[in-house]
Amino acid sequence: MRETVTPTHCPYCALQCGMNLTPAPDGRAVEVSERADFPVNRGALCGKGRTAPAVLSSSVRLTSPLVRSEGGALAPASWEEALERVAEGLGRTRAEHGADAVGVFGGGGLTNEKAYSLGKFARVVLGTSQIDYNGRFCMSSAAAAGGRAFGLDRGLPFPLEDIPRTGCVILVGSNPAETMPPSLRYFTELRENGGTLIVVDPRRTRTAEQADLHLAPRPGTDLALALGLLHLIVAEGRTDEAYIRERTSGWEEARAAAMAHWPEYVERITGVPVPRLREAVRLFCAPEAAMVLTARGPEQQSKGTDTVGAWINLCLATGRAGRPLSGYGCLTGQGNGQGGREHGQKADQLPGYRKLTDPAARAHVAGVWGVDPDALPGPGRSAYELLDALGTDIRALLLMGSNPVVSAPRAAHVEERIRSLDFLAVCDVVLSETAALADVVLPVTQWAEETGTTTNLEGRVLLRRRAITPPRGVRSDLEVMHELAARLGGEGSPEKGFPTDPEEVFEELRRASAGGPADYSGITYRRLAEESGVFWPCPAPGDPTGGVHPGTPRLFLDRFATEDGRARFAPVSHRAAAEEPDAEYPVLLTTGRVVAQYQSGAQTRRVDELNAAAPGPFVELHPRLAERLGAAEGDPVAVVSRRGRAVAPARITAAIRPDTVFMPFHWAGEGRANTLTNPALDPTSRMPEFKVCAVRVEAVRPVRAARSVPAVVRPAVSPA
Repeated sequence: MRETVTPTHCPYCALQCGMNLTPAPDGRAVEVSERADFPVNRGALCGKGRTAPAVLSSSVRLTSPLVRSEGGALAPASWEEALERVAEGLGRTRAEHGADAVGVFGGGGLTNEKAYSLGKFARVVLGTSQIDYNGRFCMSSAAAAGGRAFGLDRGLPFPLEDIPRTGCVILVGSNPAETMPPSLRYFTELRENGGTLIVVDPRRTRTAEQADLHLAPRPGTDLALALGLLHLIVAEGRTDEAYIRERTSGWEEARAAAMAHWPEYVERITGVPVPRLREAVRLFCAPEAAMVLTARGPEQQSKGTDTVGAWINLCLATGRAGRPLSGYGCLTGQGNGQGGREHGQKADQLPGYRKLTDPAARAHVAGVWGVDPDALPGPGRSAYELLDALGTDIRALLLMGSNPVVSAPRAAHVEERIRSLDFLAVCDVVLSETAALADVVLPVTQWAEETGTTTNLEGRVLLRRRAITPPRGVRSDLEVMHELAARLGGEGSPEKGFPTDPEEVFEELRRASAGGPADYSGITYRRLAEESGVFWPCPAPGDPTGGVHPGTPRLFLDRFATEDGRARFAPVSHRAAAEEPDAEYPVLLTTGRVVAQYQSGAQTRRVDELNAAAPGPFVELHPRLAERLGAAEGDPVAVVSRRGRAVAPARITAAIRPDTVFMPFHWAGEGRANTLTNPALDPTSRMPEFKVCAVRVEAVRPVRAARSVPAVVRPAVSPA
């Protein structure tokens, strides 16, 4: 019998690497093999992708609904009982306290079909405005800045294949060597082709070690750094005046703001010496084409939108946007962070990247949904604000595919808010730290067990294919919403508006997105099965003879998506982080990821091979700081902020600034980094300031590590 090979995509980061799945001979569900024909990763996979099938095992995942008993423990239950409990909990709250007392929190790992259905479910069935998702923590500042500058945001407005062909890349606050390893080849090829790589990061990461120039600013000063570089570009006569005149607006105000940030002033703020600033300008301006790519470093700040806007200004002032092999891009983090917000999970958006406040957008989507536009609620709270309101204004929560007990800023407070809810229902594949607090946990299908689309960091819409049958007792998120709609929607069989077939959902999504900024109407499952993805926008033909739209790999080559077709400069100035060091908290904390774990670790911490490579949290600190503390390598140290205390072993390295410590955020328990982080929000994007807060560091005696997962009564589920 011929072996069945299913081409599909990795469940983790926004590269959405191509892979092949085949039945495993040793009793495991499937084996992963390389898929060299997919252009993004060209067969390469990181350890997380290679080991992804491990989480499909019934020994580590949920295979039965769990319902909390009167005694307080979670215990197995039938699907009928579990769904009735969820419908009763959400329905009772809505009846007693109003629709907005019910919240919905989604995830950047949900497929486009799930994200679309979840946004529709919240607004049509529950009637609530209180929906957002963890993608707000990922790229919302870049999205806000890109929309402001270009009239449209898409993670990368060009394909990854353009990176090796440009002349210089400034990579700001990104460490792809650890966060998305298969992408590092693009930067390696850039240098092999004679281009240059500049990395901006307070740590000398594995990526920074590959750079021609590494700038290590003090955390929270990326905005000043960008303004200082623009000052030098102007002072040295390196602006593209013809481009500025023909394709932009707002230059005079932005130039005036930059000229107030002279190099010596910027050196005092950032700690980056003036000669290095000048070298960065020389490398960036020398070639004909260049790019700026940002990630969480500059974006997860209380001034993230302005910071990204300042880096975009560099591209505009030098004519490096809307031209071949040039431009600004955001390296999206989560697997479907891009599509997840395009189609309705975000508090202020409708499918197709439409604004919820736009009457025409409301009318179009309401027409597809068969409801009165006036019945659609308005914008709700952003992610952290929604979590902060739990137990007060929001009394019940439906959560899909997220683990905010570990991933949210000020996590101990968020955990307390979740515990204070009247009712919590969680749909997940594993018993995460958040799911363990729920009243009902619904086990749902995973990537290899379902078909659906995702949109990677390039704006490339992809088809994940079902390769195996899910275990008995597991249902898809689409089935969950279908069943809940039947129980909650009242008259008119509302479950008919929530089909369980993902292709049927996608066909509706196409109609809902038609004519919007993120237009998917020309994309079909058949096309995706035959092609290596299709880039949005991809409108349907205007008439039957109009042919097939090829998709849009490269945006803005003719005009920007603003009303006048011009890109807009951002007139921004440096301002301090929301929390600066002082005598009590004299050190800066920044957070991030390690190569062997992913996001909150809910899945990767259940994989033995990954745990062997990255078994737990740590505190990275400079030798001078370690010496002052009297701490040796591996000694437990406490990091204390105004929000709490975390304890983890010391990792001593000269690769970090002496005034800064670093913690990865993948773990729960006493080493939970987000116990410390500051929820100060960017005024535009509502992004929390994960990347910088004031702390003190203390040497402590060894203590027993806390468990990662709270103790509950479970069926066949293994803790992390």
